[in-house]
Amino acid sequence: MKRAVVLILAGLMSAGLSGCTVGPDYARPPPLTPPTGEFKETMGFRPAQPRDTYDRGAWWVIYGDADLDQLALQVEINNQTLAAAEAAYRQARALIRQSASPLYPTIGYTGSSTQSGTGANGIQRASTGQFAAGATLGWEIDLWGRIRRTIESDSAAAQASAADLAAARLSAQSALVTNYFSLRISDERRKLLEESVANYARSMQIVQNQVNAGIVSRVDLVQAQTLYEQTRSQLVAEGIARAQFEHAMAALVGRQPAEVSIAPAPVTDAVPIVDAGVPSALLERRPDIAAAERQMAAANAQIGVATAAFFPDISLGASTSFTNLLLGQLFTLANATWSVGPQLAGTLIDGGARGAQVESARANYDRTVALYRQTVLTAFQQVEDQLARQRRHIHAVRTDVGPGRLQPGAMCPRTLGLVDTDIGIEITARDHKPRRNARMHVHAQVIVEDDRSIELVHRRQQRDQAERGATV
Repeated sequence: MKRAVVLILAGLMSAGLSGCTVGPDYARPPPLTPPTGEFKETMGFRPAQPRDTYDRGAWWVIYGDADLDQLALQVEINNQTLAAAEAAYRQARALIRQSASPLYPTIGYTGSSTQSGTGANGIQRASTGQFAAGATLGWEIDLWGRIRRTIESDSAAAQASAADLAAARLSAQSALVTNYFSLRISDERRKLLEESVANYARSMQIVQNQVNAGIVSRVDLVQAQTLYEQTRSQLVAEGIARAQFEHAMAALVGRQPAEVSIAPAPVTDAVPIVDAGVPSALLERRPDIAAAERQMAAANAQIGVATAAFFPDISLGASTSFTNLLLGQLFTLANATWSVGPQLAGTLIDGGARGAQVESARANYDRTVALYRQTVLTAFQQVEDQLARQRRHIHAVRTDVGPGRLQPGAMCPRTLGLVDTDIGIEITARDHKPRRNARMHVHAQVIVEDDRSIELVHRRQQRDQAERGATV
């Protein structure tokens, strides 16, 4: 009998170590359409100085802005959204260890001490004490691979969480850089609007003098006042926008708005240009694509977990206990009782619940496949959009300035570009300084291009009116 028990235990242990794993093995499905050889918007065009080998860690250093470098470093330390994503990643890693624990035996212990006695006819008889101690062992034999599939699913989910952490870090850093340069562009707008307000104030005074002299009607004065008030309102709105950019950066670095103050400074003239590389490389470097792919793997493993429910659970159990009236003689073989043997438990009829679970797991896997493919398509779309913007802005600058006409100190457009092909973010700005001449030619022009708007402020007074006003 003992030999039979030993043989059964040996067979169960061998089966647990080399058992089969039900469910489909994961194979990454291809995108809906295979990547092309190159991006559409780069055909026949390449940046003059591509920087595809720059450090992708502190990628913002390519702008050479010391203030931006200090703020970006605080994102890694104090940003609470990033802290939450990091905690979620640690939680996912702990879940792997929790899921792997059933692969090992579980050992427990028990112990007790009782005192009992009886009484009759009002007489208390002597009480007796009893001591007991024991140990238990339980081990689930993963014959069908349910535990291993669970570990596989949790491991893929942890990798997806790591990709989410990388995406959260890149998103926070990109949001900070976007708001920072939006603030710098706002400073340029405010400076130009302040000059325009001063020019319109002088122009309004000129028209007032003309009205007093009877040269022009009050309609011209009302028009000049309207231009002046409109520009003033734009200046106020720009000040509000700058404050909002500063407040947004404070939240991104984990501080209250009152703790962050950024002094006005000119926009850097450095124009970094980033090469997008080849489309196939995009599938490997974008964290959102990596997260979607790992979620597919996790969902695929859950099909195996649901399928394993059709098979019985096999476990090995053992227990031993010692009982004696005297504590000093408790742990002797004469007081020991033990048991050991395999156990089998399964479900015979469940009304189709297990089949529905498998069907639900397969549907969830199909959902993750669709989300993965859509994520890939969205990534290609975002990169193509930003490449198109980069290409057309560079072409516009070359057309406006002309080849060989860029001289030091020349009056030319300045283009600021941030193109991060990993997530598809671009900031662009072009501005022209207002020009003046000795004839009080009031000419204020601003061209500001960004991801949301194109503003054109162009106001000109008639040259002869300006001349007559100056005479008056």
